[in-house]
Order: sequence, then C-alpha cells, then structure tokens
Amino acid sequence: MHNDRIHAIHALAARAAEQPAPPARATIEDFGSDVFGEQAIRKYLPKVVAEKLLATVNSGAPLDPAIAADVAHGMKEWAVDRGATHFTHWFMPLNGGTAEKHDAFLEPAAGGKAVFAFSGKNLVLGEPDASSFPNGGIRSTFEARGYTAWDPTSPAFIKRHANGATLCIPTAFCSFGGEALDRKTPLLRSIQALKKATTRLMRCFGLPDEPVRVTLGAEQEYFLVDRAFWLQRPDLVQTGRTLFGAPPPKHQQLEDHYFGAIRPRVLKFMEEAERELWRLGIPAKTRHNEVAPAQFELAPVFEELNLAVDHNMLVMEVLRQCAERNGLVCLLHEKPFAGVNGSGKHNNWSLAYGARNLLDPGDDPAQNAIFLTVLCAVVRAIDLHADLLRTTTAGAGNDCRLGGNEAPPAVVSVFLGDQLADVVSALARGSRGAARKAGTLRVGVDTLPPLPRDATDRNRTSTFAFTGNKFEFRQPGASQPCAAANMFLNVMVADSFDRFADQLEKSPPEAFNDTLQALLRRVFRKHERVIFNGDGYSAEWVAEADRRGLPNLRDTRQAIAPLLDGANQALVAKYGVLSKVEMESRHEVALEEYERKVGIEGGIALEIARSMILPVVVDAYSKAATTLGRASADGLSAGLAGLRAEAETLGRGLDDLSSRCAGLEKALAAGDPGAVLAAMAAVRETVDALEHEVDDAAWPLPKYREMLFLY
Repeated sequence: MHNDRIHAIHALAARAAEQPAPPARATIEDFGSDVFGEQAIRKYLPKVVAEKLLATVNSGAPLDPAIAADVAHGMKEWAVDRGATHFTHWFMPLNGGTAEKHDAFLEPAAGGKAVFAFSGKNLVLGEPDASSFPNGGIRSTFEARGYTAWDPTSPAFIKRHANGATLCIPTAFCSFGGEALDRKTPLLRSIQALKKATTRLMRCFGLPDEPVRVTLGAEQEYFLVDRAFWLQRPDLVQTGRTLFGAPPPKHQQLEDHYFGAIRPRVLKFMEEAERELWRLGIPAKTRHNEVAPAQFELAPVFEELNLAVDHNMLVMEVLRQCAERNGLVCLLHEKPFAGVNGSGKHNNWSLAYGARNLLDPGDDPAQNAIFLTVLCAVVRAIDLHADLLRTTTAGAGNDCRLGGNEAPPAVVSVFLGDQLADVVSALARGSRGAARKAGTLRVGVDTLPPLPRDATDRNRTSTFAFTGNKFEFRQPGASQPCAAANMFLNVMVADSFDRFADQLEKSPPEAFNDTLQALLRRVFRKHERVIFNGDGYSAEWVAEADRRGLPNLRDTRQAIAPLLDGANQALVAKYGVLSKVEMESRHEVALEEYERKVGIEGGIALEIARSMILPVVVDAYSKAATTLGRASADGLSAGLAGLRAEAETLGRGLDDLSSRCAGLEKALAAGDPGAVLAAMAAVRETVDALEHEVDDAAWPLPKYREMLFLY
C-alpha cells in the first residue's frame, strides 16, 4: 500500500487506541461568560451608562456618543479580568470570512512602565486597509483608507487561544467614501427598512407601535475527516473538496448514518465545540449525524437576525478550530465528496411584532388577517424577486450541490403545505375551500381552519418552505455567510409591506376588510405560480417551473447577473441598503471569486493528475506489459488473456489521462471557467476509472472508503 496512505491509517489506528480524558463538561453557568452582555454591562459600567447602552442594544435607541469612553473603559476592565491582553475590530469583508487586526491594550507610562488602556475612539472607530479586501473596484491600491465602526447591537466577546485571549468588537466596514465593503452594513440597513415597513403595515390593522424583531435560526451542516487523510489530499487542502475519488461500494445508500449513534471521537469534538459556543453566548441546541457518512449538523435556537449572522460566522470558526485540536478537519465546502449528499445551511427566517409572531396563523379573525397578509406579502416578494434571492446562493461550491439529490434546484419556489395552500386558493378564488364547512373565506371576519403549528408536512425538496411559524430557505450553501440572503429577503418583504400599506392606508375603516380581501385575492392570484408543494428534486418540476415562467439560474455566472439588473438595483437603493455602485461591486467580487476558485481547482487537479496519478499509472502499465511479455515469451497460456486485458485497459487509461490533462491545461490557459470545469470532469472520469484498475497498494490518494468511514 502507498506509504502516505498506510501512514495515515496507522496514525488513525493509534489515535483510536488512545483513551483520552473526558473533556470539561459544558454547563449552563458557562453560557455567555465570554460575552459583554447585560450582566457584564451592569457590573462594569456606571448605571446611567449601562441603561443608555442597553436601550440601544435592546430597543434600537440611538447611541449616545458621550458614553463611548465609559463603555470602552468598562469593556476593557471586563476583558482584562477575563484574561485578554489585546482587542480587535471583528468584521465581515466580502471574502466570505471574518477579519481581525489585534492591538494590545498596552500603553507606555512614566518611569519605563506600561498600563492597559482603551479609549472611546479605540472602541468606536478603526482604520484597516480598504484596498486589500475584495471591493469590486470601489477602492484602488492607492486608495487604502477604510473604517470599521462599532456595532453596539452585537455584543463584544472574548476569543480564547492557547496563550491568552482577545477582546473582539463586532463592527461594520466601509470605504473612505462611505460605501459598504462588508456584509454587516447592508444587513443592518435592511433590518431597519423592514422594521419601518412592518410598523407601517401593522398600523393599518390598528395596532399600536411595538418593537419589531427579525429572527434567524441557521442550521449548519459539515463533514469531518481525519487530519492525516486531509494532509495527503492536496485537493482538500487547496479547495476544500475532493477533485478525484471513486465512490465506494457502500456510502449512504443503506441510510444508516442519519441520526445514528455518534462516535465517541466525534462526540468529544462536538462537546468541546458546544462548550466554546455556549461561552460565546451561542445557543447551540441540536447535534446529530447527517445523511452522508462523516457528515453532521449543528443547529442553534432562534436569535435576533444580526446577532444570529455574527454567531454563525463564529460557529464555523469554532467547528474548524475544535476539529483541528481533535486531529480532525471540518469541511464546510458544499460538496466535498461526489456521489453523496452535500452540505447546506438552512436559513430559518421569521418576523415578530411585539410578542406576536407574524408568521403564526393564530386562531382569531384579526390574527388570521394579519397572518394571511404577511404570508401574501412573502409570496409576492419571492415571486417578484426570486432572481435576487438566488444571487445570494451563487458560488463555485454551491454549483456542485444545487439540483443534486439532496439539495433544492436553482429554481426558487414556495412550499405552503396542502392545508394552507387550500386556504390560499380559496381566498384567491373567493370560494370556501375544502377545509371549510360552508361559506367563503372572509379575511378579518371568519377564522381560518384550525392550523396547529405542524399543520404542514415538511418538504425537504423545497427551496423556500413554510414550516409552521417561519420560512426555511434551504438553498444557501454550508460555507456561505447568512447576511446576504437575509439582507435581500428583508428588502423584498419590506417592499411588499409598503405596497400593501399604500392601498390599505387609503381605505376608510368601515371598508377595511373588503379592501384587504380584494387586495389579498388579487395578489395571491397574480403570484400563486411560485407556490409548489411537490417534489422539488424531480426533473418534472424543473420543466413545470419553466412553463410557469420561474427563473432557473443554474450556475454562478447566471445567478449573479440579477445584481446588474436596473430594477433590482432601484429596489435595493430605494431602501438605502445598497447603492447601484455597491450592487455592481458585489457582482464583480462574486465573479472574480468564482473565476479564481475554478482556476485554483483546475490548477490543483492538473497538478495531482500529472504529478501523483500519472506516474502511478505509468508504473502499473509498465509492470503489466512486462509481465505480459514475459508470460508470452515463456509460452504460458494461463491468465494470458487477463494480463493482456489489464495492460490494454491501463494503456488506454494512460493515453486518455495524458490527452485530457492536455485539454485541461489548454482550458486553464484560456481562462474560461466553463471550459475548465468540463475539462476537470473529463480528467476526473479517467482518474476515477483508473482507481479501480491500479493496484490498491500503489494508489497515492486516500480513498473515499477510508475518508468517509475512518475517523
């Protein structure tokens, strides 16, 4: 067996024989202990300052700039008490990750001494280089100035490492000219826009002004592989996915991994990750084996949207770090292994007004009217702006996943379930509906049929599914930040709310129910084409969606084109979320990232094929041909046909591999991502076929049967 593979397997066997001490147990007392939350704020800040800061955090009151110095001092004292020596402005540039530049609290003092200090200016504003992050042409190399600005609505937290700790301050990131260069800034703008539109619509129903809360629960899927195997796979190291690998005879077809017993090594990793997440105030709730072997999922409790987005970025970081400490590697690529399920990030979005969940059907006429209005607004938003929502899930990784047997297609549709779809149909047509006993459905007069929270079945194939009191957007990929999808979703729904309010505000009180009834009937009729309750994985649905006129943006280049659409740009600019320049910059960033990732994948595939696979195949062919020649010379007949067939197969494979590598090299030189992907697929077809022909002991890459089952 190839030395690298055997060493990796032996290393794994040695680790499996170890009996590590159980990790420290996560306790409820740990929750939020590394977060500058309400308890720490009240302890470390003067009472008046604490109340002002908490008013901003909890109810969105404008921040009083005069409290910055006091907040900075108290935050520093808390952080130092927690072991921190440095601070950083923690932000989300457009590269899909997070960024941080650490500065020490240390300040020189008289007599050659030093003190820990942290000013209000240090807290509120930072100045990183704005030209070295993706910016889509907004910044040139010589235009380096950019700013990070403190986001008080997302609490500061402590990140721990082997020799200390760092205070992390969530911030927005913008250019010298004020353009957003991050994901948080437009998200915050969209939340503000949706809150304003929600309040306006609720006033139409005679409700008093109450706090609006947009919430998110982001389910995170991921794979784990042993680090020893990962180190022997240049494709995994460089791209996060395997570019070669023949599916093993057994993978997920027995359906024995999903919700199966969690192996001790994996459970140890999960408990360590949960302990860190709980300390960071992240309510990690659910853990389980996912469908594919070596695949897992973590799901948190719902949180306020901005905080949930920040927390998901931390979840991904903690998973990677804890995996490494346990001799594992956490793979967040959407499709790290061909032939088995990929990984998504299900985006569970909901909206509350005061204590009222606006997506809860309720059981009284007024509540039903509000629910149906919000539901109608969401259906309208998705139908009109599905292309914009699809842009947020574009990417080279997700192109490998969408439309597969475990992920929704690129078509965006809405699942309501049969019972709710029947209500919508009855409302749209002025009929009573199958679920009602008599009469027609009168919004605001009759009640809906009883709708328990789980009145609808769950449709795992749907792109955008109503699941009882929220919508689940299943298209985002595992590695993708949650910010963009929710930013555009907020804008789309805000637009529907405002359009509805435009009409409802004109209605006299005595005619309100009739006006609302007519409005919902008209809108549901116009946009019900986007509602689909069937199998979203089927080819029939893709064809049906085309007949309905629903967009099907199959790959990244198609999916990001709507960012350049004038109507989309006008909609987003109308709410002050992204300007035309900012929209265009995001298109350029996405296109450049896609082209570069495909280029990297093609380059490493060519390198592996030529430097690792080709020599092994040449050696195997040489040995087979030599053996065949000797057998023929000795006049042996037994096994001669088999030897000849083996030599011929290896010879053809060698010719195909050489030819297809040349084709890949040519495609890379031309720089066309589509040609590169096609050439990579051709090379992979040959390599994966040769994996079954070459002596197992000589194959240089860890195989799927090892990586998916030995961990």
